[in-house]
Amino acid sequence: MQIKEYIKRVTVYAMGIVLIILMTLAFAYIWYNVYNIRIKLPFWRRGNILVVIIYGIILLLFSKMYGALRVGYLKKIDVVTSLILTVICTNIITYFQVSLIDRGLVSVRPMLVLTVLDIIISIIWTFVSAWAYSKLYQPRKMLIVYGDQDPEDFMRKMMKRRDKFSIREKIHISEGEQIIYKKMRQYDAVVIWDLPAQVRNDLLKFCFSHSIRCYQTPKISDIIIRGAEQMHMFDTPLLLSRNTGFTVEQRFFKRLTDIIISAAAIIVTSPFMLIIALCVKLYDRGPVFYKQERLTTGGRPFMIYKFRSMRVDSEKKGAMLAKKNDDRVTPVGKVLRNLHVDELPQLFNILKGDMSVVGPRPERKEILKTYEKFIPEFHYRLKVKAGLTGYAQVYGKYNTTPYDKLKLDLFYIQNYSYWLDIKLMFMTFRILFQKETSEGVDSWQKNALRNKPGSSFSQAAAAKVEERSKGE
Repeated sequence: MQIKEYIKRVTVYAMGIVLIILMTLAFAYIWYNVYNIRIKLPFWRRGNILVVIIYGIILLLFSKMYGALRVGYLKKIDVVTSLILTVICTNIITYFQVSLIDRGLVSVRPMLVLTVLDIIISIIWTFVSAWAYSKLYQPRKMLIVYGDQDPEDFMRKMMKRRDKFSIREKIHISEGEQIIYKKMRQYDAVVIWDLPAQVRNDLLKFCFSHSIRCYQTPKISDIIIRGAEQMHMFDTPLLLSRNTGFTVEQRFFKRLTDIIISAAAIIVTSPFMLIIALCVKLYDRGPVFYKQERLTTGGRPFMIYKFRSMRVDSEKKGAMLAKKNDDRVTPVGKVLRNLHVDELPQLFNILKGDMSVVGPRPERKEILKTYEKFIPEFHYRLKVKAGLTGYAQVYGKYNTTPYDKLKLDLFYIQNYSYWLDIKLMFMTFRILFQKETSEGVDSWQKNALRNKPGSSFSQAAAAKVEERSKGE
């Protein structure tokens, strides 16, 4: 199994290297036959080679950031989207790099031709690589070990990727350790689904001992521990969790970045915001902006700004999240939401200091209190400033359950770095093209809790969530 996994990884890396080489060679052709001939002081051999190598490095960095080479892991459409963004970002940077070499703006046409060629190469590579991957490697046969929390919803999510996962069986922990251990050795991988700590730890050790691939859903306490600082003051390992959010240095540089980015973005997008404001106003003569109280660091309330995308009377029955095919959304609002530009006024919230570019999305006070009835730890998200985009927005969806959203936001808080912010900003461009990330909740939901009256997730099930979270 280890040899097979090694060959698989080498194959994926090799396919990625082939793509990088192909696109770098395409740039080399443009450089040698167009730009290097036209610039005032053309390079000699070593200089030309260096320019081509730099292009390949930039291409590789963006492809790593966007996960563009993760064929077999991401859906084909996500790989293509990531590659297109990689190509666009790389070629924009390279265009200005070439312009700096020539001490003036060069013709953009060769770079546009290169971009189109790179995109064609990317699409062909994605489908050929995905086909080869599917022929070489079949979906993993998987076993789910679960406890009181039924894994049906999670199984449905995994089965959307039948090309990668094949869940063959689920087994309850009441079957006993020996039966579970015997079953685990019959599968390619095991999913440990939300089990009590002691049982989970025993299963993890068994998987480690027998080299069994193991997937597990982390508890909130696991995420806190994962973000802890390792200390070696004694001959016993020590983990330190500061539990205070960001450090003083992190807050300073984050605020400085917020001011620079928000101010620059306001200047660049102001013509578009003016056009959007006119469209909203002319449609129904209602207010252009939608203002609402939200919570930021430490639960401090502030007024968030958006372009109004719903009817004026959309909340006459009380606050609720946007639904799938929501009839409260105006035609203009539907366009704004599809283009993800209804959030642009929040740049002013960032400039004022109420929000950050990256951070947990701000919740309403009443919805936060509703979530806390079932998940007492939900207010942990308030340890840092609310954000325009965030970890949960990049890796989750609009209708991701509050419990999973909390985990995602805690991953961000506990593993924060300046470069993580940069990565999430770039990753945000990718989710703009993914419809499912902005899908609303179901029509019967007032919030993202899965507690439909009469369904399996009733008040009793919600109580289990609360008991589970308290046990962490």
